[in-house]
Amino acid sequence: MAKLQLSGFEELEMKLSKLADPEISKEVVMAGAQPVADEIRKSLESLPEDKFRRLKKGEVFVGVPKQQKQDLLDSLGIAPPDIDYQGNTNTKVGFDGYGSIPTKKYPKGIPNPLLARAIESGSSVRKKTPFMRKAANKARKTAEEEMQKKYDEKVENIMKG
Repeated sequence: MAKLQLSGFEELEMKLSKLADPEISKEVVMAGAQPVADEIRKSLESLPEDKFRRLKKGEVFVGVPKQQKQDLLDSLGIAPPDIDYQGNTNTKVGFDGYGSIPTKKYPKGIPNPLLARAIESGSSVRKKTPFMRKAANKARKTAEEEMQKKYDEKVENIMKG
């Protein structure tokens, strides 16, 4: 626990005002986003693999083709934290860019967020395989602990200095 020694009210006011720095909240949020991203990566790596093929009538993909799984792993990232109009600091863990397999409909490749959503929720040609929701729920406690640790560290540094 932080120990605080002050000589006057002005000093306390100055130290407390430093806690309102938006950079502190951004660092705390990033500390919590990292364990979530790590858990999503592990969950994605453990998805079953399936061959990329032309499907017969009534057939669906049960897993993810190896190349598409690699595309998702390569595009997984954390967005820079931002402060919304209500003053909340947010970030997103997700996918960006396009896959490496061009199709007639997607000549640049299938958008990675679209592919991830199709795997997570299922589609007409893909069996539902939730991996993000499970990973986020699994990482919640660790993320909260990391955020608290980072916040305590920042408060300690401000109170010392």
